[in-house]
Amino acid sequence: MIVYLDASALVKRYVAERGSRETAELCARADVVATSLVSRAEVAAALAKAVRVGIVKPDNGRKARRAFVNEWPDFAKVPVTEALVARAETLAWDAALRGYDAVQLASALTWQESVGAEITLATFDRQLWEAGKQVGMHVWPETVKG
Repeated sequence: MIVYLDASALVKRYVAERGSRETAELCARADVVATSLVSRAEVAAALAKAVRVGIVKPDNGRKARRAFVNEWPDFAKVPVTEALVARAETLAWDAALRGYDAVQLASALTWQESVGAEITLATFDRQLWEAGKQVGMHVWPETVKG
């Protein structure tokens, strides 16, 4: 199985919350796990926000960030190119996606085309999940609550 994780799914690898165990299991079953280069900034921002708003204790936030940074080299990374951003622009317009969600979907689609096989788009973002389904991607988990 080939898996693409957006930032919402990646965060679940480093912070214990609903969906974390299932995300870890999905990644353990995967032959390859990929993400967009922008996920590096998105995950760091999400972890920092979790600490700022008190969802995660500062020490746990630092540990989560350290673990993410240490594992970053293990992910296949989809580069952000002019062509990918142009594709994201169209997806943002057509599917009413936020900017980084459009980049994530464009990255997943581009990676799927480059490997020539179906990939699983893992996301806990409802809009991105629905947009992934609309463009014919296999999305995970089976349902995402809004």
